[in-house]
Amino acid sequence: MHNARPQSTRLSTIIWLILLALTIATFSIGEAGMSGKNTMLMLLAITMIKSQMVANYLMALRQTKMIWRIIMLAYFVIVGGLIALAYLMGLS
Repeated sequence: MHNARPQSTRLSTIIWLILLALTIATFSIGEAGMSGKNTMLMLLAITMIKSQMVANYLMALRQTKMIWRIIMLAYFVIVGGLIALAYLMGLS
């Protein structure tokens, strides 16, 4: 691995707080019993944002070659798209 700058404690704390807030938001939506297409799409978007943040900051892919970040993003988009497709097909 190349010589990458370590992440600052402040940035790590901010990322952690954002991930915590998004997790609480998804939990609250589930506890509120919300359902439907819009809710599913919102939860899926939050999950994809969280996944990308984990990959970039906690797995440190932000400091690697662009190809690895593209691979992870493509994975998240494909899996998220298949989940959305399965959900929407189940509604019909």
